[in-house]
Amino acid sequence: MAEKLSVVMARRHIRMANVALLVLDADEGIVALDATIAGYAHEDGRAVIVVVNKWDLNEKKLKEKRKTRKQFTEEIADEFKFMDYAPIVFTSAHEKKGTKPLFGLIREAYEEASKRIGTSELNKFVEMLKFDRDIKIYYLTQASVRPPTFVMFTDNAKHLHFSTERFVINQLRKRFGFKGTPIEIKAKRR
Repeated sequence: MAEKLSVVMARRHIRMANVALLVLDADEGIVALDATIAGYAHEDGRAVIVVVNKWDLNEKKLKEKRKTRKQFTEEIADEFKFMDYAPIVFTSAHEKKGTKPLFGLIREAYEEASKRIGTSELNKFVEMLKFDRDIKIYYLTQASVRPPTFVMFTDNAKHLHFSTERFVINQLRKRFGFKGTPIEIKAKRR
């Protein structure tokens, strides 16, 4: 019952938040409930920062297992593949280590989620896109922020393949940033 209540409360708080901090216990590692809550934040279009807490306690255990931050980061990336945009921070709340950069990241994630790109700049971006697909993109416009939502006008909106959408999102990130926030693409037929 307590676990169900915590999920309900987490969903409620995620809906009210602009930036969600997904706090993982380094001692426990990644548990199924963490992935569930991360999924809710992603689905709700919230900017997300993954915070690995109790890293000071876990560093000793990880040295015994010969695990590094890089390996722990790779585990997080494997578990949260759908949130590859989320920065990862290692902290120790008890020793007050790693918490200062967190506030800058929160501000940055909020600003990135609120970023608006002009249609003319997006059209220049579309002209530079080169990919071998059966779809023609006429133009792209940003419909809203938090999360950044783009409307892509194509010759055939019904058949926008997942890989095409993923490619456009990756190229948008490469060109414009959007660190810490999901990007939504909606395709419409011109």
